[in-house]
Amino acid sequence: MADEIENEEEFEEEDVDERELDDVEDEEEDGEERGSRSPSERGPRRSSRSFPRRRFGRRERVCQFCADKTKSIDYKQTDLLRRFVTDQGKIRGRRETGTCAKHQRMVARAVKRARHMALLSFAGESRR
Repeated sequence: MADEIENEEEFEEEDVDERELDDVEDEEEDGEERGSRSPSERGPRRSSRSFPRRRFGRRERVCQFCADKTKSIDYKQTDLLRRFVTDQGKIRGRRETGTCAKHQRMVARAVKRARHMALLSFAGESRR
């Protein structure tokens, strides 16, 4: 009985060794090992320092109202306020318009007042 157990253990060890050999043979068949190609075969080197991440420089946005030194935004200036409202009637965000936080609050307040006075529509362009 003890002889059978020893034979089984040896048999299991042989199976493990054969599996490892099969894996190594598969790697060799697939091609060369990883990282063994020459630099010319790999292609151009891509380092973060070789080229800038952004191809186009980010343009500094200047608030339109700060540049004009506007003290207040009037709700009666509907032509001005329409630029800050989408076709659906939503107030455009700061990222889209480029206004500063202070003037964005003033624009939002003026748009809401103009809507209440029926100078601007709540829904934007009429849909048919």
